[in-house]
Amino acid sequence: MVAQFNILGRQVGSHYLAIATLGSTVLGSWLALRSGSKAGASGKPVPPLQAASADEESFIKDFLRAAEQEEKKAKH
Repeated sequence: MVAQFNILGRQVGSHYLAIATLGSTVLGSWLALRSGSKAGASGKPVPPLQAASADEESFIKDFLRAAEQEEKKAKH
């Protein structure tokens, strides 16, 4: 037989408590890890660009693109 626990006035088997604990742990970790963060092509989170003008924004994007290409070349 299984151990019975009295929860909210009802008898609950220990196997049901174990299943509920494992299920809530898996569900909680899945919800915590499924972030909706924006990631770039490299998989790293991309911070928002706060440029004063369109020229500055395009310069920053071009610089980051060039830096990523150099990083890829350095890895190979």
